[in-house]
Amino acid sequence: MKSAFQRSLALCTILLAAAIAAPPAVAASKETIAMSVGRLLEEGHYTHQKLNEEVSRKFLQTYLEMLDYSHLFFTQKDIDELNAKYGNSIASDVLLGTLKPAHEIYDLYAKRVDERVAKIKELLKQPIDFKSDATIELSRQKSPWPKDEAEADQLWRGRIANELLQEHLSEHPIEPAPQLVTRRYDRLSRNVHEQDKDEQVKLFLDALAETYDPHSEYLSKADMKNFSINMGLSLVGIGAMLRSEDGYAKIESLVPGGPAQVDGRLKVGDRITAVGQGQNEFVDVREMRLDKVVEMIRGKKGTHVHLLVIPADATDPSRRKNVELVRDEIKLKDQEARADIILRKDENGNSIKLGWLTLPSFYADMDKHQKSTTRDVLALLKRLKKENIAGLVVDLRRNGGGSLEEALSLTGLFLKSGPIVQTKDYNGSIRISSDPDPGIAYSGPLVVLTSRQSASASEIFAAALQDYGRAVIVGDKNTFGKGTVQTILPIGRFASLLGNRSEEDGALKLTIQKFYRIAGGSTQLHGVASDIVLPSLSDLPEFGEGALKNALPYDEVSKAKYTKWSDTHALFTDQLRHRSEARVKNDPEFHYVMEDMDRLRHKIDENRISLNEEVRKKELADDKLRKEMRSKERLARNQEEPRIYRLTLDTVDKPNLQLVMYPGKLAEAKKNGVSPKVDSEVAAPDADTDLVAGPSPADDTKEPAIDPERDETLNILADLVDLSRGPKTASTNR
Repeated sequence: MKSAFQRSLALCTILLAAAIAAPPAVAASKETIAMSVGRLLEEGHYTHQKLNEEVSRKFLQTYLEMLDYSHLFFTQKDIDELNAKYGNSIASDVLLGTLKPAHEIYDLYAKRVDERVAKIKELLKQPIDFKSDATIELSRQKSPWPKDEAEADQLWRGRIANELLQEHLSEHPIEPAPQLVTRRYDRLSRNVHEQDKDEQVKLFLDALAETYDPHSEYLSKADMKNFSINMGLSLVGIGAMLRSEDGYAKIESLVPGGPAQVDGRLKVGDRITAVGQGQNEFVDVREMRLDKVVEMIRGKKGTHVHLLVIPADATDPSRRKNVELVRDEIKLKDQEARADIILRKDENGNSIKLGWLTLPSFYADMDKHQKSTTRDVLALLKRLKKENIAGLVVDLRRNGGGSLEEALSLTGLFLKSGPIVQTKDYNGSIRISSDPDPGIAYSGPLVVLTSRQSASASEIFAAALQDYGRAVIVGDKNTFGKGTVQTILPIGRFASLLGNRSEEDGALKLTIQKFYRIAGGSTQLHGVASDIVLPSLSDLPEFGEGALKNALPYDEVSKAKYTKWSDTHALFTDQLRHRSEARVKNDPEFHYVMEDMDRLRHKIDENRISLNEEVRKKELADDKLRKEMRSKERLARNQEEPRIYRLTLDTVDKPNLQLVMYPGKLAEAKKNGVSPKVDSEVAAPDADTDLVAGPSPADDTKEPAIDPERDETLNILADLVDLSRGPKTASTNR
């Protein structure tokens, strides 16, 4: 039986395009789909875990938390009764094709929502005291369910008071707070009842898959369609990937090159509270179904959409920002690798030319004649080498992964032949994947910049270069920590005795392997640790794999046989770290980052917010004053900006490159209404370079105005170049 499954699995790994192109077949029943999903999880998941009573209890808990994320609608009495009724049997019910528990539990949830909304409406008729010293929890994800209705009522009084206060303090009020909150919960109740039986089954099977690990998932027909058009929902409109969390549409990621990423004001973690079309008024979208929010944000190319969002770094959710974006088509070329050639001075005042390679993802077309990450990067590297760069940074900060094959071949551009990553199946079988090309495209000084958002294939790339001693890893303490491999299995292949597939049956995204470094450790949970850590607001464990429920554990395998990068190419890690620490210690921008980190860490740990209006007003005023002071301090600092020449795949063979600027002080001045005098002429490059500057429109800059990580990473690379040039390695002093 296992060999038959493995044969089917092998066929399915080439997967989705063929599945979608197949002639339509009769869809299986939801009961048959459920049984197929259960069997595939038992037989195919990396853990090979049977759907026993232990899994059953976890499954029920996962389903309940998907329904009631903040533990506010059910009471502990409800949970105890559901556990007694379904706790030991809900998983085996799936194997029998019994979906009655899914619908009964959902019906109870819908009933509790209706009851709570009725109470909220009564509560909104009563006066609210905003002068008390009361506080509420910011997040209840880890809190217990209220023990009874009385405790639930008390929790909801605080929650509604907070929502009213948020709207009262908002700089962009939509309508009177009580009316807005009433409509919000009417919409929640309506959305709950709009979920049909198929959508309930989708949620139920999602919960079952995520009981095994956070990256396994049941994909409905709609999910498969989105997947097949390269995540179409996030590539149309503003280029933002959204997920639903605690009633908000939350920014999961931004598509490189999309309107939101280019604009720069929307950030990962921002929560959308309202959407406006063109010049029309905002429409509150709190508690609105995610697909409906996405539908509102999408639209005709060239039209305007307004988003009212709570910033990810807001210590008070009353703080809002209004972001207007122009919808556009997200083109693949905007997600391609690109490079910069940076002319700057090192700490000795000498001119130095550095390369910066930005890699948004490890992309690959299924058609082998189309684009690939490795081919694109190779073309950029050839031009960078022609320009005689002294060193190179590979920026993976926002690279969430992609093609394993591209990760392998790209790593090989910087190494001699040898192993790059190990993968292990559920049965312990280990496969070593090696560099497919013995050639080296770039052998100079190399720094890899990472963050908590660097995941999967990015971690394979960074880990291999670190294990070989080929590159210095810089950034957050660790990368994301996703060390697992998924495949997509069309359910129709398994649900039908005749082997015919149907789109209607959906698919199962299934974790089948784990990654391991060539040094033996897994990237799972631990990620890749930076050799030099830079302060960053994203450097929080809450943003990593370890914060996800049911994440697979860390483990190790035997070390692969490989030869370290030549001793003549030393990395001088200790000296680089000491120099960097000294600069960071005296850098005002990093002081700002560390102050913000301390505030954010305190807020997360405290997990409380005041319901006192004066306290909240003071917090908002302090935030505003802090930003104004920082802007003034930035304008007062006299810092020389480097000259940066943009290199894209469209310009890689052209003699003239565009001169771009990171307008740090200018952006701050504009925001604060200050108009400092600046020289509009584009300075000619140094005499020793053959670069020629093209037009430099002021509004063409896509990078954030202030990026201390970028600036310090360039300093580290300049140090590495300096140390690599001569015998001056015995001391960290200049």
